[in-house]
Amino acid sequence: MKKPIILFSLFCLLCAIPVAARAADTIFVRETQIPVLMERADNVLFYLRLDAKESKMLNEIVLDLGKNTNLSAIQSVKLYYSGTEALQDKGKRRFAPVEYISSHTPGKTLAANPSYSIKKAEVTNPKNRVVLMANQKLFPGINFFWVSLQMKPETSLDTKVMAAVTSATLDGKEALLNIVSKQDIVHRMGVGVRHAGDDNSAAYRIPGLVTTNKGTLLGVYDVRYNSSVDLQEHVDIGLSRSTDGGKTWEKMRLPLAFGETGGLPSAQNGVGDPSILVDTKTNHVWIVAAWTHGMGNQRAWWSSHPGLDMNHTAQLVLAKSTDDGKTWSAPVNITEQVKDPSWYFLLQGPGRGITMDDGTLVFPTQFIDSTRVPNAGIMYSKDRGKTWKMHNYAHTNTTEAQVAEVEPGVLMLNMRDNRGGSRAVAITKDLGKTWIQHESSRKALQEPVCMASLISVKAEDNALNRDLLIFSNPNTTKGRRDITIKISLDGGVTWLPEHQLLLDEGDNWGYTCLTMVDKETIGILYESSVAHITFQAIKLKDIVND
Repeated sequence: MKKPIILFSLFCLLCAIPVAARAADTIFVRETQIPVLMERADNVLFYLRLDAKESKMLNEIVLDLGKNTNLSAIQSVKLYYSGTEALQDKGKRRFAPVEYISSHTPGKTLAANPSYSIKKAEVTNPKNRVVLMANQKLFPGINFFWVSLQMKPETSLDTKVMAAVTSATLDGKEALLNIVSKQDIVHRMGVGVRHAGDDNSAAYRIPGLVTTNKGTLLGVYDVRYNSSVDLQEHVDIGLSRSTDGGKTWEKMRLPLAFGETGGLPSAQNGVGDPSILVDTKTNHVWIVAAWTHGMGNQRAWWSSHPGLDMNHTAQLVLAKSTDDGKTWSAPVNITEQVKDPSWYFLLQGPGRGITMDDGTLVFPTQFIDSTRVPNAGIMYSKDRGKTWKMHNYAHTNTTEAQVAEVEPGVLMLNMRDNRGGSRAVAITKDLGKTWIQHESSRKALQEPVCMASLISVKAEDNALNRDLLIFSNPNTTKGRRDITIKISLDGGVTWLPEHQLLLDEGDNWGYTCLTMVDKETIGILYESSVAHITFQAIKLKDIVND
């Protein structure tokens, strides 16, 4: 009979423990999956939301930096308070009322906007356990906090940070935590190659990326001086050059810019949507772009008309470098070589072109035909870029495309499809004279109708020693976000979930371009949620580790 008495006594003892030992309110925590830019003083690591129904003060937040995190690379960890939510928006359950660090406002892209956030704590050179003392009086209702990460300038692009919010204290009592993000997030480094406002330009868009024979990275993009809108506007082709694998980038060059050609304002001489190609036989580099002249600052997609001369239709122009991208030739106009006069608009598929095994240079293209329907195809040169040819389109109602040689003499064209939902894919064995639909077309690769990137890497050219197709795009069907790299091990027939890596979950413009930095590393230049043009270096083994 003694055992029931002991159990009853223990039950009474437990009941006597004050309920107030734990805070009544819950803190919701969402960890981010976005690039950590090494040049930024602030990067959002965690968002926190607290509905203060009873609590009066947040005392502290405690973080654990994973045991595999290189602590010596971290400059500081900070805690910010960002106030409250509008009453009518309380039900949205969002984690931020505004963008704390702008990705689009010139001069405000590198640090937290002090109008939106109050710094409450900062720990420099942190250890694995980080205590962020807030002692912040709470607004009666929704309260927003966020944790910021700052890296040291010398940090390697390979650096990874793992972190977790392990505890918090409200009114001196332990708070309940509700972790709403996925677990085991890895925070990867990035470089904002171009930020809004750099070189007095409002926006940068449309990235292309290649690796030269010397290992130099060349990134191209639109320099959109007045706003982020498409041609026709004041737009030049910019180029950034890196000789250290993407860690640092040289001062911007302008390989293509038409100024006040023909006596018209520079905004009526815009050139944009670049594609870049390395002739691997000579290490000469080509850029192709669309030059728009005399369209009255109206959208070129509708304002380019049939014909061949620059006063009626957009011109297809090339620039060439013979010194590893340092200097560039005057523009060469090839419109009459490749454009059918009945077409409204001919332009390249932005991103990059390729050199085939036999030395043929190939750029993806797109054109609006005489019925105003867009179609994707390719153009090629058999004589090192002196002359160019085009044949037939690969798939109708498609636009921005990328090309890869999947077998000797066999080209795959991966296309943006206006029907939406997924990518169109076609194969040619005769440089575009005939095309057949690939079995993955319109089903294997989802898209929100956006540009994407595709490269083919032979087994002997990568550390996995397997033939690879590598693809990147916004991995959604609606909205441009979730920038993801995918690898196919079977020639693009399947793209397995276990061979995919999410880089940026944030909303962005969504254009990407891939290259191999070296045999172990993929380089990606893309329009991210944290900078207009961002570069990241990703190890192949981080995507395919089997």
